[in-house]
Amino acid sequence: MTEDIQTTLAALADPGRRRAVELLAERPLRTAELAELAGASRPAAGRHLRELTERGLVEAAIDRQGTVYRLRTDRFFALQHWLTDLWAYWRHQLDATGNQSDRSDVTERPLAR
Repeated sequence: MTEDIQTTLAALADPGRRRAVELLAERPLRTAELAELAGASRPAAGRHLRELTERGLVEAAIDRQGTVYRLRTDRFFALQHWLTDLWAYWRHQLDATGNQSDRSDVTERPLAR
């Protein structure tokens, strides 16, 4: 897994940051707008935006009214590509397993913890 994918997944591990990404997917937002839409405080929204910006998922632009944040689509395209490749692998594995599911010599074992 590339460092960019690891960074993206780490950033998306937090529910507040995932919510920020969902809202930013609709349109660019300012901190106050994000806070209001997410039902979060401005400081919390600012922390999420700062973390997402530092990890490269969001970019900030300054205009006459202040700072506006928008998603960096390149990071999400990379994540989508990785997930597509992973899904293709598992689909192949599941198809192969499905074709052999009636074998009597296959025994199920609980997962090791």
